[in-house]
Amino acid sequence: MLTDDVLDYIDRSVLCWLATVDARGTPNVSPKEVFCAHGRDRVLIANIASPTSVRNLRTNPRVCVSFVDVFVQKGYKLVGDAEVVLPGDPRFPLLEAPLAVITGGLFPIRGVIAVRVMAAEPIVAPSYRLIPGTTEESQVAAAMRTYRVVPASRDR
Repeated sequence: MLTDDVLDYIDRSVLCWLATVDARGTPNVSPKEVFCAHGRDRVLIANIASPTSVRNLRTNPRVCVSFVDVFVQKGYKLVGDAEVVLPGDPRFPLLEAPLAVITGGLFPIRGVIAVRVMAAEPIVAPSYRLIPGTTEESQVAAAMRTYRVVPASRDR
């Protein structure tokens, strides 16, 4: 399910967006900054400060996780079922380990949201379809202007 291209977008994304639904059907979307792929069918997300997401997952395990490269304006939407794995669960140390490496010990990991991915769909900005000649290079250049950033020097 997690192709090489999906894995690439996961690796280069700074944030992912986790969508959950509460017992009444009210959606919640929240940014997560500590996450990684786990094999070819799972995404692990650290529960650092996610009480609403965790509460929602207790009643409805269905989730959507999105990753977008804001410069290229492409990414992936992953749909699946999530489970919250807490300290004390025998699986916790294995699932928490790669997330702890990412945090460098700066954040407490209260649990791991383990998403079993059942579907993956590309996310592509409308410009690619609506503006003739749109390329990844033109999208990056436009984003650089919009965000007022310059590429880092490769000489470092």
